[in-house]
Amino acid sequence: MKRTLTTVLAALSLACSWPSLAQKTASQGIDEYRAMLQDGNPADLFEAKGEGLWTQKRGPKNASLEKCDLGKGPGVYKGAFVELPKYFADTGKVQDLESRLLTCMDTLQGLNVTEIAKTGFGKGEQINMTALATFIAAESKGMKFNLSQAHPSEKTFYEVGKRLFFQRGGPHDFACASCHAEDGKRIRLQDLPNLTKNPGDGVGFAAWPAYRVSNGQMWGMQQRLNDCYRQQRFPYPGFASDATIALGVYLGVNSQGSASIAPAIKR
Repeated sequence: MKRTLTTVLAALSLACSWPSLAQKTASQGIDEYRAMLQDGNPADLFEAKGEGLWTQKRGPKNASLEKCDLGKGPGVYKGAFVELPKYFADTGKVQDLESRLLTCMDTLQGLNVTEIAKTGFGKGEQINMTALATFIAAESKGMKFNLSQAHPSEKTFYEVGKRLFFQRGGPHDFACASCHAEDGKRIRLQDLPNLTKNPGDGVGFAAWPAYRVSNGQMWGMQQRLNDCYRQQRFPYPGFASDATIALGVYLGVNSQGSASIAPAIKR
């Protein structure tokens, strides 16, 4: 009887520990899977295309983007990504990388940026936008995020982004925080980083733009945030809207000091 009881207790102990063991194994498996893919990350192709677009003369003004000011002076892109979003005096707006590229496409090349903003992800000029964002992000890979909070507008956008992050709504009463405000959360086999702090946010925010193996697409941060709204069953925000930029400020400031790994590769 004693031996039987001991055997049962041992079996129960193993059964109780099994979920954590399986979870750890799944997490390790995903890490190994990503590591194997890194050598052949298709993001490299988008990066190369973006580099070509940066110097290519296009649009009604037949001009390149080589004089585009991303916050470090005209034409300087190295290190710019890890300081965005930020306030720009020439537009009087807080802008992220993609919205700032729209400004340069407008002022330098004369492209119709209103139409670009209305174009669906992965179509037309949006493909070029993603390639440009991938190229510029790659030029800051390994650098640490250092977003400014010096201008009043930057502080306002942080607070607005924080409110949006925790705002619940939609048919499922979800918020960004429902998935990304606690440690140790998962969905299926996917770890869900805690985006309210560093280094958790360094894993999430610092990885985009990224190539998504599951659908064979390259996603910028605007599309990633848009997809979060889709999963919450919220209406889609407009491309480069104040709402998505404010969320970018909140996530980026939380990621202060984390090293950028973009362009990364995702499942």
